[in-house]
Order: sequence, then C-alpha cells, then structure tokens
Amino acid sequence: MGKITVETCEIEGLKVITPAVFGDSRGYFMETYNYNDFKEAGIDQVFVQDNQSASVKNVLRGLHFQIRYPQDKLVRVVSGEVFDVAVDLRPGSATYGKWFGVVLSAENKKQFFIPKNFAHGFLVLSDQAEFAYKCTDFYHPNDEGGIIWNDPDIGINWPVQEGDKLVMSDKDLKWDGLAAYTEKYLNAGK
Repeated sequence: MGKITVETCEIEGLKVITPAVFGDSRGYFMETYNYNDFKEAGIDQVFVQDNQSASVKNVLRGLHFQIRYPQDKLVRVVSGEVFDVAVDLRPGSATYGKWFGVVLSAENKKQFFIPKNFAHGFLVLSDQAEFAYKCTDFYHPNDEGGIIWNDPDIGINWPVQEGDKLVMSDKDLKWDGLAAYTEKYLNAGK
C-alpha cells in the first residue's frame, strides 16, 4: 500500500483518507483514487458517477441522502476549504443519529469516505470552494431525502462565526429533523 493513509473515525464505516503527495519545485502529483489501494484499505466499492460543485463562503449544502438508492460517497475538495459532515442513519446502528465532521481542503488533500445510509453535508469555510465526489449509485431525482442542518437532536457543531449569514437552498431549509426521519422511514413499518 503506502499510497494512502486511512484513518478510522469514532463512527464505524467512516474513513478519512490522506493520499501520498509527491512534490518538487514544479508542483505536486498525487493519485486521488486507485481501486487497488482503496480495496486493500477495506473500501471495496465500484463508483459509477463523479460530481463536482462550486460554492462561495458560508454556503451550507445538506444534509442529504438517497432514500431507496443509497450511495457510498468518496468526497474531496479541489480548491478552497469545507467542513464536511456525515450523520449515521443506519437502522440498528449503535451510533444512529451521531455525526462526525472533518475539514477537507485543497491544502490538506484529505478525502472522506461516507458509506450508504449516512446523511451528508458541508459548509464552505474559504472564499470559494470546489467540491468533488464519487458515488456508488446514480442520482435519482425522485429519491432525495434530507435532514435539517441544525437539528438539536443531532447537535452538529458547525464552525459558523458570529455574524456569518449562511447561504442555503430553499429545499435545504425545509427538511425535517431526525425524529421525523426516524418516524417516517424506520418506524413506519412497525
């Protein structure tokens, strides 16, 4: 191995990946993804779609998930810096409703692996950021789900500075909280 370093997180399944970066006076080179290295590190997924977005400072996107077609995601920042968050929505998980966050930046070059059945979101910390991610299933527009970003039952400690005004989509402002998600998707069949 040696091309990537994989850190496990306090929530099982989440992983922070740091690639080996080879630099000199010309700049740097790194592999952002190599199936064999990831498989050896326990991330044996087939990614079928790559996405990229650009956002300005204080944009908060999330918390999103796919309902019937959940996706594993491998996320990274191409330029700028974000605070990236995953919330455990796995039925029966000992860490259900818990969150983990990590700063991803063009400078630290870290990546974040988020398994299926996690909600995902990020807050842009720099003046702008370009965010790229791989998914193991295609996007299904009628399968979107979400949880409100500031749900007190989850208690995400977003690094928002006093006086900052968050920029969010109308859709992201209308999501319900974890309790409504639990009732609708986990307790509905009981």
